[in-house]
Amino acid sequence: MAGALLPPLTDPYHRKITYLRVSVTDRCDFRCVYCMSEDMNFLPRGEILSLEELDRVCGVFIASGVRKLRLTGGEPLVRRNVMTLIRKLGQYRADGRLDDLTLTTNGGRLVKYADALYACGLRRINVSLDTLDAAQFRMLTRWGSLDQVLAGIMAARAAGLQIKINCVALKGVNDGEFDRLVAWCGDKGFDLVFIEVMSMGAMANGARVDQYLPLSTVRERLARRWTLSETDYRTSGPARYWVVGETGCRVGFIAPTTENFCKSCTRVRLTCTGLLYTCLGHEDAVDLRTPLRASEANHRLIEAIAQAISRKSKGHDFVAGRDDVVPASPRHMNVTGG
Repeated sequence: MAGALLPPLTDPYHRKITYLRVSVTDRCDFRCVYCMSEDMNFLPRGEILSLEELDRVCGVFIASGVRKLRLTGGEPLVRRNVMTLIRKLGQYRADGRLDDLTLTTNGGRLVKYADALYACGLRRINVSLDTLDAAQFRMLTRWGSLDQVLAGIMAARAAGLQIKINCVALKGVNDGEFDRLVAWCGDKGFDLVFIEVMSMGAMANGARVDQYLPLSTVRERLARRWTLSETDYRTSGPARYWVVGETGCRVGFIAPTTENFCKSCTRVRLTCTGLLYTCLGHEDAVDLRTPLRASEANHRLIEAIAQAISRKSKGHDFVAGRDDVVPASPRHMNVTGG
């Protein structure tokens, strides 16, 4: 695919697809309560795309106009030899074919990998951090260590990586810590993004419904202490940003339920098994692994991608306050990619 260009990917609603999120593994060294169950059955190794196959698929998307690529998991840094893939993808950024190459991580392995990530061409990472309380962190992640994650975040900052903190807003769990998180991120120079809990994955006893907290409420609470000024700053993601007057840092809000952002969606997601989801909230997916493995040429793969984009829905179906426990999507987030 070296210098070849393909027709740009445009969905039925005239949205050009410019952003690909790639899950490199469904495995994770944490078990966050809103992402997966504690006793997960992970996918057989043979079903997972090889690093070479992931590079090949990404190359086709980049040739088709994708300008931003984000690596996710599970936890991407648990994938064996993942730095080999990141180094190859970094070449697309180095030669101008990608505008942005980023990674979403739980932070647990950043002490080991931060310098290498920067050397491979990454300049920005997202770190999931829902609490600054060690006991609460252990409860939310089941297996995680807050000290380990904070050390990783500091290692990433020292390596030169720009850091954005992602916090899932959970009613009755971490909603007493939002001011603390804003203050901490302001002190460290990090942007902070709050995310509404989404109706994905089987959840026992209605926990996801009980934890749902609309971000309009979060923003109202923050405005009691902080001076929030809306800004036109945007990334390729769906967050809407406010500047915190007291710190100069930004606070963003991703509200798939209360503030639908589908109209401007230019994103698609590739799972580690090669399923291409054009919408997080829909089960419709196209298999890219079969055409990928059927031929060393890319024509079948290109056709499958085009077919998927032609079926991209207008929007998702996350319902606020639903009183049942049937999720909009039965997939756990680690399967699709965080």
